[in-house]
Amino acid sequence: MTHHEHNHTHDHHDHDVKSELTFDEKLIKLLDHWLKHNQDHAGTYMDWAEKAKQNQMEAIGELLEDVCDLTAEINEKFKAAAKLVQK
Repeated sequence: MTHHEHNHTHDHHDHDVKSELTFDEKLIKLLDHWLKHNQDHAGTYMDWAEKAKQNQMEAIGELLEDVCDLTAEINEKFKAAAKLVQK
Protein backbone atom coordinates (compact mmCIF):
# COMPACT_ATOMS: atom_id res chain seq x y z
CA MET A 1 0.00 0.00 0.00
CA THR A 2 1.41 3.35 -0.95
CA HIS A 3 1.04 6.27 1.29
CA HIS A 4 0.48 9.56 -0.48
CA GLU A 5 1.22 12.70 1.43
CA HIS A 6 -0.63 15.78 0.35
CA ASN A 7 0.89 18.97 1.64
CA HIS A 8 -0.61 22.29 0.85
CA THR A 9 -1.70 25.26 2.81
CA HIS A 10 -4.92 27.15 2.68
CA ASP A 11 -5.27 30.68 3.77
CA HIS A 12 -8.83 30.69 5.05
CA HIS A 13 -10.02 34.23 5.19
CA ASP A 14 -13.24 36.01 4.49
CA HIS A 15 -13.36 37.70 1.09
CA ASP A 16 -16.29 39.84 2.21
CA VAL A 17 -14.95 43.38 2.56
CA LYS A 18 -17.85 44.24 4.86
CA SER A 19 -16.43 41.84 7.44
CA GLU A 20 -13.68 44.40 8.05
CA LEU A 21 -16.25 46.96 9.19
CA THR A 22 -17.11 47.50 12.81
CA PHE A 23 -20.56 46.56 14.04
CA ASP A 24 -21.55 50.25 14.09
CA GLU A 25 -20.35 50.74 10.51
CA LYS A 26 -22.27 47.67 9.34
CA LEU A 27 -25.40 48.88 11.11
CA ILE A 28 -25.13 52.35 9.55
CA LYS A 29 -24.74 50.79 6.10
CA LEU A 30 -27.77 48.57 6.67
CA LEU A 31 -29.91 51.42 7.94
CA ASP A 32 -28.91 53.55 4.96
CA HIS A 33 -29.67 50.69 2.57
CA TRP A 34 -33.07 50.06 4.15
CA LEU A 35 -33.89 53.75 4.04
CA LYS A 36 -33.06 54.06 0.34
CA HIS A 37 -34.85 50.79 -0.43
CA ASN A 38 -37.98 52.00 1.36
CA GLN A 39 -37.85 55.36 -0.43
CA ASP A 40 -37.82 53.52 -3.76
CA HIS A 41 -40.80 51.44 -2.68
CA ALA A 42 -42.69 54.48 -1.41
CA GLY A 43 -42.41 56.07 -4.85
CA THR A 44 -43.77 52.93 -6.46
CA TYR A 45 -46.64 52.75 -3.96
CA MET A 46 -47.63 56.34 -4.73
CA ASP A 47 -47.44 55.73 -8.49
CA TRP A 48 -49.74 52.75 -8.15
CA ALA A 49 -52.06 54.62 -5.81
CA GLU A 50 -52.55 57.21 -8.56
CA LYS A 51 -53.00 54.51 -11.22
CA ALA A 52 -55.56 52.71 -9.06
CA LYS A 53 -57.54 55.93 -8.62
CA GLN A 54 -57.39 56.59 -12.36
CA ASN A 55 -58.87 53.12 -12.88
CA GLN A 56 -61.84 53.67 -10.59
CA MET A 57 -60.21 51.91 -7.64
CA GLU A 58 -60.39 54.77 -5.17
CA ALA A 59 -60.30 52.59 -2.04
CA ILE A 60 -57.23 50.73 -3.25
CA GLY A 61 -55.56 54.00 -4.15
CA GLU A 62 -56.21 55.34 -0.67
CA LEU A 63 -54.85 52.18 0.93
CA LEU A 64 -51.68 52.43 -1.14
CA GLU A 65 -51.33 56.07 -0.11
CA ASP A 66 -51.62 54.89 3.49
CA VAL A 67 -48.85 52.36 2.84
CA CYS A 68 -46.72 55.17 1.44
CA ASP A 69 -47.35 57.21 4.61
CA LEU A 70 -46.47 54.24 6.82
CA THR A 71 -43.28 53.72 4.82
CA ALA A 72 -42.36 57.35 5.52
CA GLU A 73 -42.87 56.68 9.24
CA ILE A 74 -40.62 53.62 9.03
CA ASN A 75 -37.99 55.74 7.28
CA GLU A 76 -38.08 58.22 10.15
CA LYS A 77 -37.34 55.32 12.52
CA PHE A 78 -34.37 54.30 10.36
CA LYS A 79 -33.08 57.90 10.42
CA ALA A 80 -33.48 58.10 14.21
CA ALA A 81 -31.67 54.78 14.65
CA ALA A 82 -28.80 55.95 12.43
CA LYS A 83 -28.44 59.14 14.48
CA LEU A 84 -28.23 57.09 17.67
CA VAL A 85 -25.54 54.83 16.25
CA GLN A 86 -23.48 57.82 15.15
CA LYS A 87 -23.47 59.43 18.62
